[in-house]
Amino acid sequence: MSTSLLGWLRTGALYLVALLGTVSVAATLLSLPANTPEWWLKLLDFPRVQTLLVALGCLVLLPLLARRWHWGTWALALGLGSAAGLQASIVLPYSPLVPLAVAQATPAQATHRAATLRLFEANVLQSNRHAADLLRLVRQQNPDVVLLEETNAWWAHAVDSLGQAYPYHMLCPLPDTYGMLLYSKYPLSDTVRRFLQHPNVPSFYANVQLPSGQRFYLCAVHPVPPVPSEHPYNKHEREAELVKVGRLLQAQTQGPGLPTLVVGDLNDVAWAHTTRLFESQANLHSVRVGRGLYATFDAKIPLLRWPLDHVFVSSQFRVVELKRLAYFGSDHFPLYCELALE
Repeated sequence: MSTSLLGWLRTGALYLVALLGTVSVAATLLSLPANTPEWWLKLLDFPRVQTLLVALGCLVLLPLLARRWHWGTWALALGLGSAAGLQASIVLPYSPLVPLAVAQATPAQATHRAATLRLFEANVLQSNRHAADLLRLVRQQNPDVVLLEETNAWWAHAVDSLGQAYPYHMLCPLPDTYGMLLYSKYPLSDTVRRFLQHPNVPSFYANVQLPSGQRFYLCAVHPVPPVPSEHPYNKHEREAELVKVGRLLQAQTQGPGLPTLVVGDLNDVAWAHTTRLFESQANLHSVRVGRGLYATFDAKIPLLRWPLDHVFVSSQFRVVELKRLAYFGSDHFPLYCELALE
C-alpha cells in the first residue's frame, strides 16, 4: 500500500474521530439539564454508556492519528476528556465499582426460604406471540411473584395457566400497551389499582404476606416514556406518574409502615432525574447500584441497550440474586430478583 494512500486513510480516520468526538461532546453538554421539558433532550439521558464509550474511543485514537496538535486538537481532547468524565460519573454507580446500595443477603438469610421472595418481571411486547417461551422461563425460575407488562386480552388468555400455581393476582389487560398482570403464590391483601397520571395507565398496590408471616408493601408500575405519544396522549406535559408514586410511598417508607418493594418497566433509565427523584422521595434503593447495568432494553439491538426495568426496595431487604434472563421474543429481557426480608 502506497504512502500517499496510507496518508489519505489516516486523514480520513482523523476526520471521522473528530466528527464522532464532537458529536459525543455535544450530546454530553445537551444532556446536562436535569429536568428539561424538551423531550428530545431527555432522550440523550438514555445512551450515556454508548456516549462514554465513543468519547473514550476517540480520546484514545486522537493522539494516534493527529500528526500535529493545534488549538482545535487540544480543544477536542479536552472536550472528550470532560465528556467521558461526566458520563462516567453518572453511570459508574451502576457497576460493581461502587458500594452496594442494597446489601447482599448473608448465607443464613438466603437459605431462609420462608422469608425470601423470588420476583420475575417482564415487558412482554404486546405484539409478541412467544408466550410459550415466556412461560418456560417462568417455570425454570419458579418465582413467587410474576409481573407482566404490555399485556392485552390475548396475553391474558395466553398466560392464564399461571393462575394454577399463582392463586393470588391482580389483572388489568388493556389494548394500548399499558396492561399489567400480577400473579403471586403468596396472599395479597388491601389491593388497589390506581390511575395516577392517565386514565388507561394503571399501577398496582398490595400487601404481600410471606410464609414466615412477614408482610411487605408491593407497588407495580409501568409509566409512559418521556416522549410525546398519542396513546396515552401526553404531548406538552411532563410525565409525572413516578413522582406521584414516590409521594404516595413517602409515608410508607419513612414511618413505621411495611417494608416496600417497587417493580416495573419505568420506560426510563436508572440514572434519569425522575428516577433518582423517585428514589429520594420514596426513600428506596435500586438493587442495581454496585452490582451492574443489567440492561433490559432493547433486547433486539445489542448496541442500543439500557436499564429500563427496575426493582427498588426499602432498607429491610437484602439481595440474594439479581440477573437478566434470556430473550423470549420481546424487546425487553426479563428481570429476575431474589430478595430476603430481615
